[in-house]
Amino acid sequence: MQKSVNNLFKGDKVIWMVFFLLFVISVLEVFSASSSLSYKGGNYWGPIIKHTGLLLLGFFAMLVLQTIHCKNFRVATLPLLFISFLTLIYVLVLGERTNDGARWMTLMGIAFQPSEIGKGALVFAAAQILSSLQTPNGAEQRACKYILITSAFIVLPIALENLSTALLIIIVLLLMMFIGRVPLKSIGRVIGVCMGLAFIFALFIYTFGHEEKTQPVEGQPANITQVDAQSEKRTGLLHRVDTWKSRIVGFINSEDYPPEEYPITEKAQEGHAAIAIATSNIVGKGPGNSVERDYLPQAFSDFIYAIVVEELGIFGAIGVLFLYIILLVRTGRIAGRCENNFPAFLAMGLALLLVTQAFFNMCVAVGLGPVTGQPLPLISKGGTSSIINCCYLGIILSISRTAKRKEQFSEKA
Repeated sequence: MQKSVNNLFKGDKVIWMVFFLLFVISVLEVFSASSSLSYKGGNYWGPIIKHTGLLLLGFFAMLVLQTIHCKNFRVATLPLLFISFLTLIYVLVLGERTNDGARWMTLMGIAFQPSEIGKGALVFAAAQILSSLQTPNGAEQRACKYILITSAFIVLPIALENLSTALLIIIVLLLMMFIGRVPLKSIGRVIGVCMGLAFIFALFIYTFGHEEKTQPVEGQPANITQVDAQSEKRTGLLHRVDTWKSRIVGFINSEDYPPEEYPITEKAQEGHAAIAIATSNIVGKGPGNSVERDYLPQAFSDFIYAIVVEELGIFGAIGVLFLYIILLVRTGRIAGRCENNFPAFLAMGLALLLVTQAFFNMCVAVGLGPVTGQPLPLISKGGTSSIINCCYLGIILSISRTAKRKEQFSEKA
C-alpha cells in the first residue's frame, strides 16, 4: 500500500503536504465565502463543486507533470512566449471585460486569462536566459538586457489592463536576476529605470485621471455599489487610468473614521475586510461562521484572506502564511541541490511567483496595500488560474525528482 502511494506521489513530500493543506483550506473557505453567490444562483452546492472539480483537475495535472523529466521543460519556453503574446494582443482588442478590464478570452468554451500563461512564460524565459549565460562569476551582463527585451512583449500588454500583475512579474524577474547572480550594477540600473518610469506614470495618473465615484445599486444592500453612471467613461488603451487613480488615492489618503461615519458604500471592500479581521477575536469564529462574507465583495476571491482571518483567527492566518513560506524555503532547498542551473532557476522562479502573489493578496486584505485584484494562489476561487498554479507545483515536483543532483547530495540520496 505504502509503495503504491509513493509511486503516485512522486517528488518532494513537503511540497505535496503544503498542497494538500492549501487544498483543504481552499475548499472550506471558498465553500463558506461563496454562500451569497450560492444563494443568488439558487444552487447551494454548485460553486463549491465547480471549484473542487477545478482543484482536482489541477491535482491531476500535478500528477502528470511530476512524471516529465525537467530537461523537457526547456522546449516549452518559446511556444509559451508566442502563445502568451498572441493571446494578450487578442485580449486587448477583443477580450471579455471584467471590472472594466479586458482580461479574459474564451477558447473552445473555456474562459481563461492569458496573463496567467504570460507570467509562467516569462519565468521559463528568464530561467533559460540566466542558465545559458551563467559563468563561474555569475551571469553575464547581457542576461539582464535579454530578460528585459523578452519581458517587454509580455509585461506591456498586461500592464494596460492589469497593472498589479505587471508589477508582480517585474518583482519576480528582479528576484530571479538577483538569484541568478546578474551583476548588482545591472539590477540597480533596472530598478532605477523602473522607479523613474513609475514616477512618470504616477504623475500621469494624478494629472489626467479622475477619481471614480460609486453609488448604491438599486434594489441591493447598501454595501453593493457600482461606478456612478454619470462619470465619464474613458475608452482606448488607457481607459483604466481612473480606476488606478481611485485605488492609489484611496490607499494614500486613507484616514481613521468613527464607526458611524465610515463611508461603507464607497469603501465596501476595505471596510468589510477590516471588520472581518477586527471581529475574529484572535481565535476566529470557526469554519463556516463568517458574517462579513455576505457583505464583502469578492469574498471568495480577492479578499478570501480576510475571511480566513475571521473564521480561523490569527493563528489560522499565520498558519496560511507559513505554508507559503515553507513552499518557498523547500523549493530553495530543491534548487540548491540541482547540478544544472535551468531547473534550479525555474523552480525558484515559479515558487517566487506563487509566494509573491500570495503576499500581494494578504497585504491588500489586511490594509497594507491598495486594492489590486490579485487572488490568493491555491486558495481563492478561480478558474484556469487554479489549474495553472497547480501546474507550477507539478513542475517543481518534477524538478525535485528528476533534476540531476550535485555530488554531495547524490551521495546522501
